[in-house]
Amino acid sequence: MKVAHIAATFPPYMAGTGNVAYNQALVLHERGYDVTVFTAEPSSGLTNAQEVPFEVRYLPAVFRLGNAPLTPSLLHVLRGFDLIHLHYPYIFGAELTLAAAKRYRIPYVITYHNQLLQPGSWKQRLFSLYNRLMEPIILKNSAAIMAVSLDHFQSLHLRNTHQVVVEVPNGVDTALFHPLDKIACRTQLGWPLDRPIVLFVGALDSAHRFKNVPVLIEAVKQASSETDIFTFVIGTGDLQSAYAATAPKNVHFLGHIDNLLQYYNAADITVLPSSTPESFGLVLVESMACGTPVIATDLPGVRTVVAPGHTGLIVPPRDVDALTEALLTLFRDTARLTEYGHNSRHWVEQKYSWATAVDALEHVYQQVNTRWGHGISQEVPYAG
Repeated sequence: MKVAHIAATFPPYMAGTGNVAYNQALVLHERGYDVTVFTAEPSSGLTNAQEVPFEVRYLPAVFRLGNAPLTPSLLHVLRGFDLIHLHYPYIFGAELTLAAAKRYRIPYVITYHNQLLQPGSWKQRLFSLYNRLMEPIILKNSAAIMAVSLDHFQSLHLRNTHQVVVEVPNGVDTALFHPLDKIACRTQLGWPLDRPIVLFVGALDSAHRFKNVPVLIEAVKQASSETDIFTFVIGTGDLQSAYAATAPKNVHFLGHIDNLLQYYNAADITVLPSSTPESFGLVLVESMACGTPVIATDLPGVRTVVAPGHTGLIVPPRDVDALTEALLTLFRDTARLTEYGHNSRHWVEQKYSWATAVDALEHVYQQVNTRWGHGISQEVPYAG
C-alpha cells in the first residue's frame, strides 16, 4: 500500500506529532508499506532530518502561523497514493489534504493528536473560530478518525464528526527506554544512593503552566517531614526561576536533558501533576518502559496510560495532600514500589510499544482500504 503521511513538523524539529509520524512511518516501512512523509522545509537554524529508510519530502513554505506552515505544493504531490494519513491539527495542511483527496479520489485518515489551543493570546481567538468552522469539515470528510486517547478525545466534546473514533495510541521505543541498574545510574549521575528520588520531566514555560509543578513542590515539602525525598526537575522555560524560588533545597532543577534513559532509571517515581487534560502522557510511558512507576492526576489522557494499583497511582488534580499521601504510600512500602516497577515495563511492552501501536494503525488502514478501495468520490462516514 502506498501511504502519504502529512505532518506540520518533523525531525529534526522535536515536537510530538512529527515524532509520531516518524516512528509510524519507520515501522510501516519495515512492514513493507511504501511510505512518504510530506512536511515543510525546516525553519531557519535547522537542517533536514538524518537519513531515514523511507522518503521524506520537504515542501517550501510560503507562510507560517506558528508551527503551521502553508505549503501550496502539497495539493499537487499526492496523486497516485492509496491512502493519505493526516496528523492533526495542521492548519493549512488539513485543508490542502481535503482538497487533494477530493481531486485525486483518495481516502484520508486522521490522527487527532490534540486540539488547537494557545490560551491568553490573539491566536486563541483564531483557533477557536477555526475549531468551530473548519475542524468539523475536516473530520467529517475523513475515512477514519484515530485518537491517541479516546478518553481525551471524548472530553473535547467535538461537534459533527459523525464518525466512530478508533483509539490508536502513540508508542514508545522500548529498545531505547529500558530498565537499567538503579544504583549504577545514580552513581553515574552523582545522585544519592540511599534517598527516595522523585522525577519530573516537562516544559517549564507559561504555555505549560498546566503541568502544575508548584503542586509537586508543595507535596515534596510536606512529604519531606517524614522522609528525606530528593526531587529532580528536568526541563526549561520562563517559569523555571519562579518555581526554583519556592522550592526547598532538596528540589533540584537540571535544565534541558536530551537523553533521559539514566534519569528515568535512577528515579524511584516519576510524577506528572497536570491540572488539565493532555492527549497522551508520554513522559509516564517512557518512565514505565524503564521500570519506574508513576503518579499521575485523574484527568483524560493522563490517567489513560496508567494502570492504578498496578503501575502507579492516580490522584485528584491540584490536590497537594493527595499527592503527598501517594508519595508516602509508595515510599513506605518498598515491596509495592518494586512490584509496580516490574509491572510497568510489562504494561508498556503489551500496550505502548511502537509495534503494538502500528498493529492498531494497520487495522484501520486495512478497514479503510477494504471499504474505499482506491477512490474517494463522496462523503461517506467511517463506521469502524
